[in-house]
Amino acid sequence: MEINIVVLAIGMLMLGLGAVTGYYARQSIARKQLTTAEGKASSIIEQAKQRYKEETLNAKNKAVEILEEAKKKENEREDQIRKMEQRLEKREEMVDGKMEELDKGRLVLEKKVLEIKTIKNEAESIRQKELDRLEKIAGLNKEQAKKVLLQLTEDEYKDVLLDRIKKMEHESVDELKKKAQNIIVQVIQKYAGAHTAEMTTSTVAIPSDEIKGKIIGREGRNIKTLEKITGAEIIVDDTPEVIVISSFDPVRREIAKIALLKLIEDGRIHPTRIEEAVVYAKGEIDNKIREAGEAATYDLGIAGLDPKLIYLIGRLRYRTSFGQNVLIHSMEVAHLSGALANELGADVAVAKKAGLLHDIGKSVDHEIQGTHVKIGIKILEKFNVDQAVIDAMKSHHEEYPFGTAESFIVAAADAISASRPGARKDTLERYLKRLEELEDIVNSFEAVNKSYAIQAGREVRVFVDSDKVDDYGAAKIAKDIATKIEEELKYPGEIKVNVLRETRSIEYAR
Repeated sequence: MEINIVVLAIGMLMLGLGAVTGYYARQSIARKQLTTAEGKASSIIEQAKQRYKEETLNAKNKAVEILEEAKKKENEREDQIRKMEQRLEKREEMVDGKMEELDKGRLVLEKKVLEIKTIKNEAESIRQKELDRLEKIAGLNKEQAKKVLLQLTEDEYKDVLLDRIKKMEHESVDELKKKAQNIIVQVIQKYAGAHTAEMTTSTVAIPSDEIKGKIIGREGRNIKTLEKITGAEIIVDDTPEVIVISSFDPVRREIAKIALLKLIEDGRIHPTRIEEAVVYAKGEIDNKIREAGEAATYDLGIAGLDPKLIYLIGRLRYRTSFGQNVLIHSMEVAHLSGALANELGADVAVAKKAGLLHDIGKSVDHEIQGTHVKIGIKILEKFNVDQAVIDAMKSHHEEYPFGTAESFIVAAADAISASRPGARKDTLERYLKRLEELEDIVNSFEAVNKSYAIQAGREVRVFVDSDKVDDYGAAKIAKDIATKIEEELKYPGEIKVNVLRETRSIEYAR
């Protein structure tokens, strides 16, 4: 028991001793670690202070360098500014000197201008005095003296002038005529389209005369209904197996014809059926108009036109001018324009398109106020047609000046198509009136004895008094007559003025 207590006491003593030893050991280790951390911290702080000093020194050095560079640049700029100021001062001095010189020169010029005006006034005064003196001596004023001098010069040199005029006219006209004739002949040979003059009546063949009674109807109600709806006159007379439709409007006439053929085919003819037949005929006409426009553009090789514009082209199929179908005429002008443009080196596409569209205004000119040329220009502008085409088509009646080569070509092609034999018909009264107007214009000249319009008004032969008019005077009268015809008379193509001065010597043998 005592041994256990001793052992226990020794164990407790050893335990306490170990605890004290561990405590002091831990204190010693902690003290060493603390000493080591403080040394490191002190070292780091010293290094940071050293680096701070170095960085501060570097920064100061850089700042000094920057300040020195800035001062250097500032000095350079000050030098530049100083030099620029010196230059400006020199320029100002030069400008001031030049301004002074200009002021002096202006004063000198003003002085000279005054002197020149004074001299001019004096010269004009002397000239006027001399003119007055000459007028008193000659007994003529300035205008009278001018006329006398011109007359004397004309009398002296009229033979020379006449020879030169004739020579120039013969040489240039003959050469140009040959070239123009060759080109036109070649073009017409390339296109020789057939043409039939349009009439104002159409005939409808019927299987028998019995059908005429059905067409007339009880108390004429059927024929009256058909005439009222179509606007055309239906002529039923004694002509066997034929009914005549008369109307100045080809569209109305064609509608009446199609409707009548439909009624004859159906056999049922009464007002209700007539209305249905007319509606059907109008639809057929629309289709034919569209097909005619498409066929015309396809035949000419023209693409890119608006469908509505093509429809208006098709309407020309049922439009006539002086008995000539306008669509056929327009196609003919397009062919001729293209051929002429090709021969002359102009734009073939523009000329051909302008030739086709030159009378497009006639498709609606009975619905809209204005000439067909002005209406046509508005239509083409609405459908965004090329301005070159509009410029080429608008001059064919000389309402607008010729601006391009294609405009001359289209006008020439239009004249060729319209004036060739058989192309157009004209009334006898209008024809005779035009010839009378032509002869009246020619006979208004005092030197003219008599005149005759020949070749359907394409030429006028003028006879003058040989005692009053010499060769030079005859050439002058021909020019004056041609000018007056151009100013006062409207005519297709051209009119040749042929002045004849006849000299007769008569003697009798007895």
